[in-house]
Amino acid sequence: MRAFVRVTLTVLAFTVAALALPVTLGAVTLSASFENRYKQRTDGSAPRPAHRPHDPAKPTAVVVVGNEGAVVSDALAPYEVLAAAGAFNVYTVAPEARPVTLTGGLDLIPDLGFADLDRLLSSAAPDVVVVPALPDLGEPTTRPVTDWLKRQSARGSLLMSVCNGSGVLATAGLLDGRKATAHWIRIGGFDDEFPAVDWVRGTRYVDDGNIVTTAGILSGIDGALHLTERFAGTEAARKTAAAVGWTHYSPGSSPPMEQNSFEAADTVVGFNTAFRWDKPMLGVLLTNGIRELELAAVFDTYGQSLAVETTAVGLDGAPIRSRHGLTFAPRGTPSTAGLDRLIVPGADAAASRAADRYSPVYLHTEPGFPFDAVLEDLVRTTDTATTRWTARTLEYPTGHLALDGDAWPWTVTLRPFGLAVLGLLAAFGIRALYRRRGPGPVSRTTR
Repeated sequence: MRAFVRVTLTVLAFTVAALALPVTLGAVTLSASFENRYKQRTDGSAPRPAHRPHDPAKPTAVVVVGNEGAVVSDALAPYEVLAAAGAFNVYTVAPEARPVTLTGGLDLIPDLGFADLDRLLSSAAPDVVVVPALPDLGEPTTRPVTDWLKRQSARGSLLMSVCNGSGVLATAGLLDGRKATAHWIRIGGFDDEFPAVDWVRGTRYVDDGNIVTTAGILSGIDGALHLTERFAGTEAARKTAAAVGWTHYSPGSSPPMEQNSFEAADTVVGFNTAFRWDKPMLGVLLTNGIRELELAAVFDTYGQSLAVETTAVGLDGAPIRSRHGLTFAPRGTPSTAGLDRLIVPGADAAASRAADRYSPVYLHTEPGFPFDAVLEDLVRTTDTATTRWTARTLEYPTGHLALDGDAWPWTVTLRPFGLAVLGLLAAFGIRALYRRRGPGPVSRTTR
């Protein structure tokens, strides 16, 4: 019996030794991977957005972001669609008009705080409120947003959530007794968390009267086109889809969509988050006039891959204005940010060769939807498994793309096993040293 216990304890000790390094280092890298997606700036930079004229004859649509930020495509994709339609006054709003960090490290300066919007609309409610996924869902910090949403709903606003923004609406009690949808990764959890909601799968959006909810991330484009239909008609929505390069527009109804679920290859995200501790840092150059979707494509595609880090830079470090008037603040310049690659999104920046002196990668040199070029760069610089995971997370159809590269991140996959071997070698070394030294001197009293 004593021998059995000794063998069991030895096996247990070596198992712990094998797991200690991979688990510890993996946990540290995993935590950093998600923290960096919303890392707030600390320099206090808060330039005021430029004034934009307001047309009282048009309905007003706002994209609300929380004080802790939002998912970048959830916010910027519907914003560009509604702005490109030309049928709305479109603004970004937040509880306070101060910089907020969107996923990937893109700092947005909202157009208006809630009080500013009230003054602009003479205390009337906005016609449309778009609600992206917020990083602090369920936390007390979302209370200003959920309270405000309840007031706008009671005053007649049409609400549209994007992706897991439906969780924000559900937390506010606005989806009870209604049909709704959400991102495929979270909808099962929402089933349990919000049982009063009838969660619908396999659709890009659900229209339940004065509340529209969309599925994952880029389904927000379909939802925004649907809102354009409701306010400006099908022809206006068709022209808007063509203007932003969205070829999946389905007039009058939600496009069919196969419901995603986890696959064996999705384990790649575990290796990327836990064992890519040497992720390359990509600087993303912000340039005046860039499309909001061109920015979203870069920060969300690389960000959802969890295989690289991104940071926003500017040629002179000054804030820039996007195509439809949003204000973004870079965190440095290409020469000060310590970059592995400089990425320049935007067709206009590529045409003007805006950053040639830094030997950058110009992404949008060919026509097409902005996410296409970024996914093609991702597969060239990482692997097919990572890229296909990213596209599925974005809920973006990629049948028209040739996403062929290395099949799997083998080097990263081998890292936990290498760490386990190191742990075992250390354990064997300690055991051998102990045996050479013996159990220690025996006292005279014991003899």
